[in-house]
Amino acid sequence: MTHLAPIALFVYNRPQHTRRTLAFLKRNLLADESRLFIFSDAAANQQDEEEVNETRELIKDIEGFKSIKIIERKDNLGLAANIIDGVSELVKSYGKVIVLEDDLLTSPYTLKYFNAALRKYQDEEQVMQISGYMFPLKQAEELPETFFFRATTSWGWATWERAWKHFEPDIDTLYRQFDKRKIKSFTVDGSMNYWKQFIDFKNGKNDSWSIRWYASVFLNNGLVLHPHESLIENIGHDGTGVHSIIEDTYQVSISKKIFQTFPDQIEENPEALAAIKYFFKHRKGSLFKRAKKFFVNKWHQYFD
Repeated sequence: MTHLAPIALFVYNRPQHTRRTLAFLKRNLLADESRLFIFSDAAANQQDEEEVNETRELIKDIEGFKSIKIIERKDNLGLAANIIDGVSELVKSYGKVIVLEDDLLTSPYTLKYFNAALRKYQDEEQVMQISGYMFPLKQAEELPETFFFRATTSWGWATWERAWKHFEPDIDTLYRQFDKRKIKSFTVDGSMNYWKQFIDFKNGKNDSWSIRWYASVFLNNGLVLHPHESLIENIGHDGTGVHSIIEDTYQVSISKKIFQTFPDQIEENPEALAAIKYFFKHRKGSLFKRAKKFFVNKWHQYFD
């Protein structure tokens, strides 16, 4: 396969997670033909310096890819700025990019899926992202192998320069384009808290690049290709990450399938939409499960 997309891997202060992420990525078909760019953010404080340095030592010994370039940030950018800058740089140079973070495990066929989909939809303006992660849906096997859905995901994804040029970082510019009808659609008929994430960013309560990217895609009538079973597993919900808590709601097993069937019709799949809405509405579980999660995270916050 020629003209493979470069891989952008964003790392910070979790060397053990990074080691596993790279080990799984290296086992991918097409890994040895792919260019890998590792963006290592600088420590935000003295407390993080040791693990940032350990991570940087670890990535110096990586092999198994066509080429490897390490970009060590001299100052701490934070995850959002690091990703926005890195993605912008690579799509400008290569026209497309595959994006991973330091806590994501991949199937051996994840790169194959991304590159095949990037090639198929490269000239389809409405298709703005390829997603590698999929929620743990009930009866996923009854859905098409891949399908279109309106929302982006941030756990393993790919895009093109033609789509990324629509990314709007200014939250006020995005906010002015929403009305009640759009907010309802943006939240998938109120089933997911995307609007709360959006408003939290506007109010300075989070530093999310991903909610701004989803809003940018949504406001441009974009669609995202998703697999019916996840090709990505997030191992970062163990409370170790800057932006993570202890969480199992989105836990999946990585699919071992080779995804080869892609829809020709560019429209949101109604069966997939219904399955995802069902998951969103029931994802929090019983009152007991929610209470347990709350107290586990409070314990972790105060005693770890």
